[in-house]
Amino acid sequence: MILANILAGMVTAGFAIAALFFLRFWRDTRDGLFLCFAAAFLLLGISQLVLSLESVSDEYRAWVYLGRLAAFLLIVVGILRKNRR
Repeated sequence: MILANILAGMVTAGFAIAALFFLRFWRDTRDGLFLCFAAAFLLLGISQLVLSLESVSDEYRAWVYLGRLAAFLLIVVGILRKNRR
């Protein structure tokens, strides 16, 4: 169980680092795609953090996965907006 918590923390930290990288790229270029990716990775990190810290029962776990769905939809919207121009 301890190893699973350590790995979940590493995944959460990886999502946070990716969000910070994309925020830096957005700051340099002001490209909206990077902002969408940063927000998506932040949502993925938050959902991973909730799953690892809280003892969420199986029946309420679907609500946490809606955050992941929102993150992937945000990526799709960012890509579509970028390619529409």
